Amino acid sequence: MTVTATLNARARGSMWIDAGILLCVAGLGFSAIEVAAEWEQPLRAAVAIDLSPAALPRYALYSLARGWIAYACSLAFTLLVASWAFYDLRARRFLLPALDVLQSVPVLGFLPGLVLALVGLFPGSNAGLEIACVLMIFTGQVWNMTFSYYDSLRGVPPDFRLLGRLYGFRWYHLFLRIELPSGAQGLLYNSMVSMAGGWFFLSITEAFRLGDQDFRVPGLGSYMSVAIERGDARAQVFGLLAMGLVIVAVDRLVWGPLVLWSRRFKLDDFGAAAEESQVQRWLARSRAMQAAGAWCGRQYRRFIPPPVPAALRIGAAGADDPPARGGGRWAYRGFLAAAVAGLGWGLARFALLLFRVDLVGWGEILAAAGWSFLRVLAAVALGTAWTVPVGVWIGFNPRLAHRLQPLIQFAASFPAPMVYPWILLLVLRVGGSLEWGAVPLILLGTQWYILFNVAAAAAAVPADILSAAALLRLGGWARWRKFILPSVFPGLVTGWITAAGGAWNATIVSEFVHAGGQVYQATGLGALISRATDVGNFPRLAAAVLVMALVVAGINRFVWRPLQAFANDRCRFGN
Repeated sequence: MTVTATLNARARGSMWIDAGILLCVAGLGFSAIEVAAEWEQPLRAAVAIDLSPAALPRYALYSLARGWIAYACSLAFTLLVASWAFYDLRARRFLLPALDVLQSVPVLGFLPGLVLALVGLFPGSNAGLEIACVLMIFTGQVWNMTFSYYDSLRGVPPDFRLLGRLYGFRWYHLFLRIELPSGAQGLLYNSMVSMAGGWFFLSITEAFRLGDQDFRVPGLGSYMSVAIERGDARAQVFGLLAMGLVIVAVDRLVWGPLVLWSRRFKLDDFGAAAEESQVQRWLARSRAMQAAGAWCGRQYRRFIPPPVPAALRIGAAGADDPPARGGGRWAYRGFLAAAVAGLGWGLARFALLLFRVDLVGWGEILAAAGWSFLRVLAAVALGTAWTVPVGVWIGFNPRLAHRLQPLIQFAASFPAPMVYPWILLLVLRVGGSLEWGAVPLILLGTQWYILFNVAAAAAAVPADILSAAALLRLGGWARWRKFILPSVFPGLVTGWITAAGGAWNATIVSEFVHAGGQVYQATGLGALISRATDVGNFPRLAAAVLVMALVVAGINRFVWRPLQAFANDRCRFGN
């Protein structure tokens, strides 16, 4: 083929790629209009869910939009709050405990009050319910991402920060060129598992009921909830297929290319070329994307000036003058005062509910917490047993990770409660009960936190460390004890923290399951919370949520945090 023919073929290929990108942009625009129209619908007493397969594309669009809106909020929250906690020592003292407590509060602990408040705020439209649904998905995503990014900020090598100061980096240069790249792999892996955490509670957030009130929004979660209630196996199969297609599409178009792209930020002394996905190669051939990239580059250089090294700034007029902070301090103090006032008001209302629970009720709640604790412990232990070796195997083998990622991402992202009825029926057929059958159900929702964090930690091990381990010819248990476990231990601890919090949250759907037109319950705190929500018993719900929050926060404070401090002090590269 001549050079002219090759150039013409590339031009034709670029034209088709540009046409495809144009169609995708148009599709996104029409999808946004459709989602906005659903949000503006009048508030209905009950939403009729169409179980025909033809309704699934529209329901998939609604659920996907809620998930990505929640993820955008989670990412913004993560970057702001984790950076705030890292740089502000005074704020850190209450931010980290507050995050621990918020992570420990189950979804149903937030949902009733939030739904009622937002419905009252938007009485004439469906926007209140939609915002409540997005915020509930947000609570299933954000804590894992925040802890992961905060952990990566602590793990940035000190010499990187020193070089940043020498080159005159301001805070935005430090964020864009050092902190965000250093935390890219961990943040991305945790974004994937956090998106999976949001999908996990889809059937609860989209098909929420409080006593006799029905707060349902159309989506894949509500579709599956209605199909399970009616025992419609055909609709359940179609719902599972639709959910699977959504997960595969998101993985192939978004997460897969991003994982490959993030590997270029690995702390490595070897300049190996980063692998590119097919999507990246297509976009690189697009003239439209090239023009958009050039425009973004010009805007970046326009609004973010290059850093000026310290040696060049010496003697410059006003260059080293400290910035005025008076207004910022007053705004900061005002924000804290408003937050404390709002927290005090909320605690007062919460205390009034707690006073309505008698001693017998408190005894039942504490006993139920003990049973749930044993199930959570068993689920985390079982998850650790298989996810650590598999996560290390995946993290140390990038090609294998690329091949297995679609399967793992599909399994992690699939909302396990959608298949709980079938798993429970299988448990019952072998003579079991939900008392122990809840453990594998909890495991389905918590094991992925450990796997993704361990895989991210293993993938971030510098190549020179791998080479040193190979030269020492470490093998067997000595290799694990002296090299592998210390290398991945910070990620493993982060995975334990988020997995344990996710496991406690998962008890509310694992200990109280609808299957075959019946309700199956186990003795546990999750089942107690679900029952209290079903009947609208707010005092009992508040007491159970408080006990769960205290248990999880206490374990985080006295078990996980000391382990995390040890991991950061002893098992970090560059320390």
